[in-house]
Amino acid sequence: MKKKKISKKKHWGFVVFKLLGLGIVLFGLFVASIYIGLWGKLPTRQALSDLKQAEASVVLDHNQELIGKYFVFDRQIIAFNDLPNYLVNGLVATEDARFYEHDGIDYQSFIRVFFKSLLLQDNSAGGGSTITQQLAKNLFGRKSYGFLSMPINKIKEMIVARRIEAVYSKNDIIALYLNTVPFSENTFGIESAAQRFFNTSTKNLSLSQAATLVGTLKANHSYNPRLFPERSQLRRDVVFQQMVKYGYLEENERLQLSNQPLEIDYHKFTYNEGLAPYFREQVRQQVLKILDSVNRADGTTYNLYKDGLSITTTLDYTMQEYAEAGMNKHMKVLQRQFEAAYGNNAPWLKNKTLIDELVKNLPQYKQLRSQKLSDGQILDSLQRKTKRPLFSYEGDTIVMASTIDSLKHYLKFLNTGFVAVNPHSGAVKSYVGGINFEHFKYDHVLTSKRQVGSTFKPFVYTAALESGMDPCTYFSLREVTYTGEKAWTPSNASSDEDDPHMNYSLEKALSHSVNTIAVKVLEQVGIESVISQAKKMGINSALPEVPSLALGTAELSLLELTAAYTSYVNNSVAVTPYFIEKIEDKDGKVLYQHQNSKALKPAFSDATRQTMLAFMQATVDEGTAKRLRSTYGLKNDLTGKTGTTQDNKDGWFMGVTPNLVMGSWVGNDNYNIGFSSTGIGQGANSALPIVANFLLKLNRNSEYKTITQATFETPSNEVLEALDCNPDKRDGFFKRLFKKKQKKKAFGE
Repeated sequence: MKKKKISKKKHWGFVVFKLLGLGIVLFGLFVASIYIGLWGKLPTRQALSDLKQAEASVVLDHNQELIGKYFVFDRQIIAFNDLPNYLVNGLVATEDARFYEHDGIDYQSFIRVFFKSLLLQDNSAGGGSTITQQLAKNLFGRKSYGFLSMPINKIKEMIVARRIEAVYSKNDIIALYLNTVPFSENTFGIESAAQRFFNTSTKNLSLSQAATLVGTLKANHSYNPRLFPERSQLRRDVVFQQMVKYGYLEENERLQLSNQPLEIDYHKFTYNEGLAPYFREQVRQQVLKILDSVNRADGTTYNLYKDGLSITTTLDYTMQEYAEAGMNKHMKVLQRQFEAAYGNNAPWLKNKTLIDELVKNLPQYKQLRSQKLSDGQILDSLQRKTKRPLFSYEGDTIVMASTIDSLKHYLKFLNTGFVAVNPHSGAVKSYVGGINFEHFKYDHVLTSKRQVGSTFKPFVYTAALESGMDPCTYFSLREVTYTGEKAWTPSNASSDEDDPHMNYSLEKALSHSVNTIAVKVLEQVGIESVISQAKKMGINSALPEVPSLALGTAELSLLELTAAYTSYVNNSVAVTPYFIEKIEDKDGKVLYQHQNSKALKPAFSDATRQTMLAFMQATVDEGTAKRLRSTYGLKNDLTGKTGTTQDNKDGWFMGVTPNLVMGSWVGNDNYNIGFSSTGIGQGANSALPIVANFLLKLNRNSEYKTITQATFETPSNEVLEALDCNPDKRDGFFKRLFKKKQKKKAFGE
């Protein structure tokens, strides 16, 4: 019996041995099937040596400050030399302590995971993947193979990891890993993560910041430092502990670092958010056009969203911050004034004809109409309330609102444009295309064209001076009715300018923006001469050949108008504004370099230029823009011109300093809605404060003293003598006695 029992034990031992051997053989065949590609082709060493990853293209200001990105995946590639030692040490200590000892596979960890995780289903065993295996996963992802997914993907990653180790050095592997690993919020790579969460580059990360980002790798959502700061800080401290454990950090340093609070400086680089979104959109469109004509050596085209291009622009990061802050500060206040002035009679509430017309132009209305629904059914659908975000200056709010409610809400908002241009080069230094890019995509600097009002008057007066008119020529304030197809009587906005017996010099007429005189000057000079003068100053848009041109019925973009004004401080030559300095590929090869446009002939004489600057300085010192001095206390050498269009639809202000020309516009995108009064809608109240707020911030920053402390040249003696006259004079007794109250005449008679 005893022999039989022993024999039976041997039999079962033999069976187990055979099963174990069979299992090993089957496992070997399973691994072999993966190796030869039966479960999907594996990358060869050659393919691994030529890794190409989609990389974000970066948009930089003129000082190489990051202002935005274009990407499919938010990833920027950096070299190993840009990685701080403590970042690398923290990564190794936390993710793969034996990284420098293995060849891509840590068999000790693998065996632990195999038995505890796969066989015993113990989730506390850890992942067991080396940094190189994780890199393989980052590069090639994982596929689903049903219940075999885990072992197949793990084995694939082990094979690829061995091949990566054969091709790359340990430092290269660290760099590849940190350039491809996903961080929180769909951010790929350490450089993009550093910029997003700490507004800095990788090489400038502090030890605490580096440990925070390393800590997120365990679970990038759960340890997101923006969403879960306390949890993220605890995980950061774990990284410190691991660094102490493996000799990368002293215990006293750990204690000191762990006592530091977690602080982030969050900057999200998305299409709708971040600095200068309207500018970035214009740059994007221009870069795409440029890339159409640029190919690689092999004839292939560049991809803006994947090829890691570096786009250096003309923008100044700080000036753009000032411009956006100045715009927001003013527009919040102006919007409140605008709505309060209308009260319950606001057109976005009471103008049924306007609202009905806008409703019928909605895509939702047209879609429902195509389904043969009745007007009643369509309106029922469009009036159904749902939760939706609505824009406000205090932040978007989720409210119960219908499609029609939303339409009325957005209809009430004033919009704006602001641009600042270097008048000697044409470089655009700041650019605000609207109040909020996410909700109002329409660009009010380059795309929008509106009537420019009295900002056109300098072109009229420039033409007059060029025609030989003396600066001390006087014109009567009195109204004149011009006959033609329709009788037209231009009038003045101010009651102070109703005296028909008062006469103003050209300087006072322009500085006080007198409508009646502007038309008389245009009549005397001739419409063709004024249009010709404007064209010489860079105005390319069609100009109406009508007397009202003197009052700014021409429709121009803000950028076009601003460019024309640069001629007053650029030796009488208007510049061509530009946005992009250069484009480089990720290896630093220059694909595009801005070339200065061919110099144009001066549009007018030096004497005219100096005289016009004096006219517009009077506008700031004592005319329609005097609140720059009285309200805002600006002492800069500054000239300018305000503008307000008929029925207060548009407010404009053009500000000119020796080294910077600024333009601003404010109005409602729907031309049926204007300001309820001139007091609120005039350019001095609606548009000028944006420029004033911007200049106030520049004045406080000594880095911009070449702009803020620049002074205009002293006019020549000839110009000073020509300007030496009383700004106004009143008709004598006999002239007043025989002067008619109003004269009717055909324009140009």
